Amino acid sequence: MNYATIKWYDISNGPGVRVSLYVSGCRNRCKNCFNPETWDFNYGKPFTEEIQNKIIEGLKPDHIKGFTLVGGDPFEPENQAALVDFVERVRKTYPQKSVWCFTGYKYEEIVKGNQGDKNTALRLLKCIDVLIDGRFVEELKDLKLRFKGSSNQRSILVQQSLESGKTVLWDETLPE
Repeated sequence: MNYATIKWYDISNGPGVRVSLYVSGCRNRCKNCFNPETWDFNYGKPFTEEIQNKIIEGLKPDHIKGFTLVGGDPFEPENQAALVDFVERVRKTYPQKSVWCFTGYKYEEIVKGNQGDKNTALRLLKCIDVLIDGRFVEELKDLKLRFKGSSNQRSILVQQSLESGKTVLWDETLPE
């Protein structure tokens, strides 16, 4: 897997100051995507063990509140396979920090296994606190939305959703 960039002090892709990894590769190709260069799976640099170790170190300070996966699309099958062990490591190393993920795919389709290997997808979901799902739709763009680009996208509490078997939405009044 390649990655496009890493933002070491990101405040736009989840609550608080975060480290955000922008992965390369996306088949959704949403109209007026803010990152069209990341559609190409070959864009950027290889996601090496050295880069993974730098991210783990970058998450260490107390003022860093969490880790965010952005894209491209982390839930492309190739990206899931490359990310799952690393995100499990992040979760194990920093259980107190939140993990957020943005995907153009629907949560329900990911859980069913319609987006890659079901076991890999579930392993990755088990590490994520909040999933922003759904394609960006230019006609539904709303600048007033928090952490979303268009009104069709949802902020899902993944652990509560997995436990209940129902999609549970994140309420901005809840702790992250």
